Amino acid sequence: MSALRFLCTIAAMAWLWTGCTAAQADKPTRAPPTLPVQASTQASASGEIGAAALVMTADGAPGARIVAATALGGLELYALDGRRLGAVPAGEAVAVDVAYDVPLGGESVTTVLAIDIAPPHGLRFFRLQGDALSEIGVRKVPLGFAAEGVCTYRNPLNGQLNAFVVGDGGEVDQLAIFATADGKLDARQVRRIGVPSPLKQCAVDPVAGHVYASEETVGLWRFNADPEADVSAALVDLPRSGGHIEEEVGGVAVYDGGEGARWLLASNASAGTLNVYDLERDAAYLGSLAVAANDGGSIGEPGPLFAAGVALGAALPAGALLVTDEDAAQVKLVSIGEIASALDRSAGTPRDPRVFRAQPSVVAVTAPVETVPVTSFGDAADDPAIWPHPTQPARSLVVATDKQAGLYVYDMQGQQRDFAADGKMNNVDLRDGFLLDGKPITLVVASDRTRKAIALYRLDGERAKLENIASGPQPTGLDDPYGLCMYRSARTGDTYVFINGDDTRMRQWRLLDAGGGRVRAQHVRDLSFDSQTEGCVADDDAGLLYVGEEDVALWKLQAEPDGGDEKVAVDRVDANPALKDDLEGVGLYDLGGGRGYLVVSSQGNDTYAVYRREGRQEYLGSFAVAADAARGIDGISETDGLEVSSRNLGPGFEHGAMVAQDGRNVLPVQNQNYKYVPWSAIAQALNLEVRSD
Repeated sequence: MSALRFLCTIAAMAWLWTGCTAAQADKPTRAPPTLPVQASTQASASGEIGAAALVMTADGAPGARIVAATALGGLELYALDGRRLGAVPAGEAVAVDVAYDVPLGGESVTTVLAIDIAPPHGLRFFRLQGDALSEIGVRKVPLGFAAEGVCTYRNPLNGQLNAFVVGDGGEVDQLAIFATADGKLDARQVRRIGVPSPLKQCAVDPVAGHVYASEETVGLWRFNADPEADVSAALVDLPRSGGHIEEEVGGVAVYDGGEGARWLLASNASAGTLNVYDLERDAAYLGSLAVAANDGGSIGEPGPLFAAGVALGAALPAGALLVTDEDAAQVKLVSIGEIASALDRSAGTPRDPRVFRAQPSVVAVTAPVETVPVTSFGDAADDPAIWPHPTQPARSLVVATDKQAGLYVYDMQGQQRDFAADGKMNNVDLRDGFLLDGKPITLVVASDRTRKAIALYRLDGERAKLENIASGPQPTGLDDPYGLCMYRSARTGDTYVFINGDDTRMRQWRLLDAGGGRVRAQHVRDLSFDSQTEGCVADDDAGLLYVGEEDVALWKLQAEPDGGDEKVAVDRVDANPALKDDLEGVGLYDLGGGRGYLVVSSQGNDTYAVYRREGRQEYLGSFAVAADAARGIDGISETDGLEVSSRNLGPGFEHGAMVAQDGRNVLPVQNQNYKYVPWSAIAQALNLEVRSD
């Protein structure tokens, strides 16, 4: 059993996990009010019905349609008054959802997603035009488990459409949906989340970026919808003392009526009621309601739900909640306004679901290249260095660390060319032109946590090989060396390395030819900080050192060993809302003539802050790296180390690149790796310059 599943089980049994956040109010003692039904669909032709979705059309409310999954009857289409308008084969359909403005073949189409459980279980895509549904998927996307429900989510960074599929074995699969070159839709698995027992349905809160899923005998789960964020699984209600679910929870839906009217609705199936929760108060319980049945009573076990917060005529001015009545093989429409009245609340302002409202706080770019994953599990990849080939840019290389195992060498296509299994290498940097036995070499230096030492290598760029050239162990005097960067003095030509550790010290070492093709390190200076540092970069031309004190600031110091210890803050975490600790990797983009940019990893919000290199070094903006689903390359998150180069690195990277460690490598979930982002994309996003020579 996975750790997550174990914790989930303990939480469900004991109601003790800190993620369990349902309000502890007393359960109601009187019968809940029964909501009238505004319309019911005709019973499905198959006599079975699963989830349904309300689909808005270009005609607005008069043209709105209900699409229902009717098992072997496929997908049935209904008018708002309940009349059956048609059906389309969809295998054995059990669940549906809708997405608007999906790019496809130069158009933006309304797309119905359907779960087909005819073996093998899969996800299918249909386009709704008028009263016609037509399949637009390149294939039935295989799921590999018994699926039960589907819901959609758009990433606010770039509008990327994702689908969450929940399953009978407790699976939650997140899929990225994209258009193929031949004008069809396809999907790739982003990640999988697991809970202990069957899940019935899911719904997404696009405002908070949460997905809610109903685990039938355990309760309501909440997860982060952003695949680049922590899962942060939390139970928001469960069928135990202190919860508001009698025994089994069925369907879920999210209603968005704007500020003050954002609710989660869940079918408390065993009690025959609907529970309503306040999404703006950590899913606090608001009350329970029943739904009228055909026999004059109420629906005994409400099934899957779907909420549409948009005006649908005089009877449904704030939209409708679709409630599946599985016994009657019908979908019932309940007025959102009636729900609000029964709870003595306002329904707010209906939100048109066709309008994508996300306002990303930063611009987004994508990475066209990623490395193969490192072989070590867990937190392993950390820091890269870029070597530009002097005459053949396409043969440039990236040297990168595996802090559990050694050093990798990758080409510009992300393929591994070499691996030095020499221990726990945390950070790495390099400089061309180091004179060894009178000949210039490319010197690679890494912080060796296994030996608490400075690791020294020669990079053979033509063969993409690393050769250890340390003149014996080069101890750092640090208990656990972390961050590292190199500096070449324009004044003396000497080459230095700065290393910091798990205390507040940073140590500077001069690198010297030890004879016999070996290199040694000579300690020249210590610097101190008030708290943990790691990322650093040196500006060789200006003689400056930039150091990230993780929770505090990006500092500027003199890089020469006689430069003193005065620190000037380029920016502080508490002074810039765009920064969220930890500050990690730091890189420099050189435009020439002392001009350029500094790039800093803001690990706490998965963004990268850019500062001017010269002058007052003002903050110029931040960017994030989002997923490219068509390429199958995810975004970058939890970045430790990064490097930036302004040199021509070959096709696609003619103006340089940022290479950054990806702490959560998804699409699909794999070991950590490194992503390559063209500087031209960053420059275009933030209106920056590129180097063209």
